[in-house]
Amino acid sequence: MNRERAVIILIMAAGLGGCDSAKPAPTPSARPTAATVTPAAAADDSLLGSGPIVVENQVELTAERDGVISTIAADLGRIVRKGQLLATFDDRQLTAERDAQAAKVRSIEADLKNWESETKVRETDRDRSEAMWKAKLITQQEREHVGYKADQSRFEVDRERENLKQNQATLRSLELDLAKTHLVAPFDGVVARRYVTAGQRVSRNDRLFWITATSPMRVKFMLSQELLAKVKNGTELSVVATALPAEAAHKAHVVMLSPVVDPASGAIEVVAELTGAAGELRPGMTANVYLSPAAKR
Repeated sequence: MNRERAVIILIMAAGLGGCDSAKPAPTPSARPTAATVTPAAAADDSLLGSGPIVVENQVELTAERDGVISTIAADLGRIVRKGQLLATFDDRQLTAERDAQAAKVRSIEADLKNWESETKVRETDRDRSEAMWKAKLITQQEREHVGYKADQSRFEVDRERENLKQNQATLRSLELDLAKTHLVAPFDGVVARRYVTAGQRVSRNDRLFWITATSPMRVKFMLSQELLAKVKNGTELSVVATALPAEAAHKAHVVMLSPVVDPASGAIEVVAELTGAAGELRPGMTANVYLSPAAKR
């Protein structure tokens, strides 16, 4: 009996020990993880804004008449000067019409001179007939006949002069049309695009070339009105194209401040002109604009 009792006690003790070992060990309370704070980049008080690099002169040249492109004289990327030939139209028909009209004008000019000379002769005859009529050497009828002939010559001169004016106007119109067959650069620049090829038929207002100036380059940006005290006409700036290394900075100076504040953005438009060689800058690039060190002092 005592033996059985001892066995029961041992079994109960083993069970209690197993329960204690099954209990999970208490875990320490979780410590708050410190938030990883990325320090903000130091504010650059010299940054004024950003905007596009532009040039004043950019134009798409279009056809002023219908026709066929005869020659291309300037290709893509070509540097051109003002008045330099870019392309020509086939002008053979217009040239023939102009030459025929010029010959007609010369013929009318000759007829006019002939009638002017004839008028002088008949006016002399009229003066003589007046004197003879006063001397009663000719009749009234003969005097009037000479006068009518002088009037006729004067009318012919007036008619030929009007005829000459009309034909000269036609000649000028043909010469203007002929000038439209020669496309020239309107200013110094570069051929940014070419839309046509030799032999191509085009209609009036069709695009032919896009010409853009290469200088002076300017940058336009919006300036916060809070920074207006830092900028005025002539203020020196530093311009860095976003597509180029930061070291490739260019000098510029303010040439225009808008007289009004844009109510939507609360900013003022500023235009600065770049100085020195353009280097790798191209019209259309976006650039950041900074106060130059000299301007901050």
